[in-house]
Amino acid sequence: MTDKTEVWLGTLSLMVLRTLAIMGPQHGYGIARRIEQISGDQLSLNYGTLYPALLKLEQEGAITSEWGVSDNNRKAKFYSLTKTGRRQLGRQTRDWQQTTAILSRFLLPNEEG
Repeated sequence: MTDKTEVWLGTLSLMVLRTLAIMGPQHGYGIARRIEQISGDQLSLNYGTLYPALLKLEQEGAITSEWGVSDNNRKAKFYSLTKTGRRQLGRQTRDWQQTTAILSRFLLPNEEG
């Protein structure tokens, strides 16, 4: 069994925005579980990292929050994607696709060897 990996710097906001775009409003625990599930339980999500990221996204206007009741009847803050957040998601997605395409060039077998 392999150890879980920490979330890469700069990817958490993209994963949060994508999760909200796909699943609709979610509370923090639901967002965390979904990210871990999509990663095949390969990522370890530190809640001390998630909630500041949610706050930052909210301050940027990418998400909004409102209090509600979770499935287990507890008070929870639910986060939703805004129009600004959808634009940010598109921009960050394009940026990461470009970054991974560039990085993959460095990982190709050396043809000069």
